[in-house]
Amino acid sequence: MPEHRDVTADLTSEDARLAAALWATGTWGVADVAAGVSGPGGLLATVGDPDAAFRLASVTKLFTAYACLVAVEEGTLDLDEPAGPARCTVRHLLSHAGGYGFDSGVLASPGRSRIYSNTGFEALGDHLAEASGMTAAAYVTAAVFEPLGLVSTDLRDSSVAHGAWSTARDLGRFTAELLRPTLIAKATLDEATRVQFPGLSGVLPGLGSHDPNDWGLGFELRDHKSPHWTGHHNSPETFGHFGGSGTFLWVDPALDRGLVALTSHRFGPWALDLWPQLSDGVIAVYDRSR
Repeated sequence: MPEHRDVTADLTSEDARLAAALWATGTWGVADVAAGVSGPGGLLATVGDPDAAFRLASVTKLFTAYACLVAVEEGTLDLDEPAGPARCTVRHLLSHAGGYGFDSGVLASPGRSRIYSNTGFEALGDHLAEASGMTAAAYVTAAVFEPLGLVSTDLRDSSVAHGAWSTARDLGRFTAELLRPTLIAKATLDEATRVQFPGLSGVLPGLGSHDPNDWGLGFELRDHKSPHWTGHHNSPETFGHFGGSGTFLWVDPALDRGLVALTSHRFGPWALDLWPQLSDGVIAVYDRSR
């Protein structure tokens, strides 16, 4: 079981309620877990060891997407330039509309359906490497990890689709960046968190088919999807990602807060039951009417 330190003493009422909400992770029966709530200024509350490193799996894609947005602003990439298979663009690859299979080659024409794809993100990484003259992992490190001071985050197997390890502390810093961007313009992040290729249906891994299955530029968009891994009370504007290793990060602009949870237990039915409860507990701290 994770170590849950008592963070409720001598704190404000809101801090105590946040701590109580996060303490719910202690009932998950997971060997290792760390979680944190962040605002624009950084971490507000944590539970577990905020400096313990966890494998992020597909949460990695958020870092890769953000690096690509940096590359767009500096002129290294253009969202609508060709990348991957015929008639595919950087925009298609970022929004899982390039036609690649989950871990396979091309299954459909670009822009026809939303096929969540690790292969598509690896193709995006290859394109970024060619355009920048450095490996994609090196570019993500230089464009995102280093300027944000994510000293405990790295791409251990060099996969820009699922290879990152990180900590709750570092992800708290990244969440703050997503709330108040400093590496890119707010207009760029706004574009990245709007639906790309609206109306595409597809399967959200582990949660089934959604029509539409809306996605931004690397960011999954909550919209009105059900079932979903975020809370029942998260706003439709919520964006983020979860990882098959048992991790997630969401940012809710309506709340002006973000939540990270990192575990050592693979995603499964347990997560669909407990993750929304945790999210709703955090949301309730800011909406006392719930």
